[in-house]
Amino acid sequence: MTTGVRTASSTPHPASDAHLLHAATEMGAVTLRVADLDRMRTYFAAGVGLDVLSDSGAVVTLGRGGMPIVVLEHSPLLRLASPADAGLYHTAIVFDSERDLARALLSVAQKFPGSFTGSADHIVSKAFYFDDPEGNGVELYWDRPRSTYRWVDGTLQMGTLPLDPNRYLAEHLGTDPDAEAPASGAKVGHIHLQVGDVDTAREFYVTRLGFDSVIEMPGSALFVSAGGYHHHMAMNVWRSRGAGPRVPSLGLGSVRIEVPGADDLTAVRERLTHYGHAVRDDGQSIRVSDPWNNEIEIAAAARRAGEDGAA
Repeated sequence: MTTGVRTASSTPHPASDAHLLHAATEMGAVTLRVADLDRMRTYFAAGVGLDVLSDSGAVVTLGRGGMPIVVLEHSPLLRLASPADAGLYHTAIVFDSERDLARALLSVAQKFPGSFTGSADHIVSKAFYFDDPEGNGVELYWDRPRSTYRWVDGTLQMGTLPLDPNRYLAEHLGTDPDAEAPASGAKVGHIHLQVGDVDTAREFYVTRLGFDSVIEMPGSALFVSAGGYHHHMAMNVWRSRGAGPRVPSLGLGSVRIEVPGADDLTAVRERLTHYGHAVRDDGQSIRVSDPWNNEIEIAAAARRAGEDGAA
């Protein structure tokens, strides 16, 4: 059975629309505050298969192909949040290839048995779900090409269909799961939050920050994106209905959103300021708190070698 996902448009909005995030907006690294830095580093490195990009002793950044995906901040004095608090529902890491997704699935299942929580074919993606050693949700997934998305009267067809992990491993790793192959890319595909109510989330993330509303489950959940992606962020009240502002705790530190350039960043800052938000600007990025004190960082994406004449 499919679920209709209603979007404002089946094509990206023009970048000149001052009320929307640029269509090329993507998610950056998620920052997690952790109690056991060594175990969490092992989970994301040896388990998920991310590379350690930097390690200052108190902060470890992991990613793939030089792209940061998870930043771990050692915060042993903070308490563990209640499951009913606002905060992180899961961090979703998207892999470029199904083989790499299968390798990560197998690795986490073998090295962190008992952490697997479910799987689903969402029609636009295939996803496997876990809890990391400190209870943060993690989704590992692969996207089907956008050319395969099915739109009906401006509605994207999604669903939650069975996806057998053992069959998936057999299909994509075959009889030799240890066979070496170059790792493909991976990045944060989306971030899913727990919030206190959906209407307030829509006001902040759609009206003020500038995402498109992609799917709305009244009183339950909201999925938003830029440029016609199935979702870059989601917010739900499934465990956190009525939750108030967060106090410092383990778990989510900050969510990073990357817009293409400085002009796009300026547009976001002006829009948030217009709505009366306290925006912190360090010259490289801006930071703002959502209604539940989740810190949102917005930055211009770093230019990569070879792009627009860059060396």
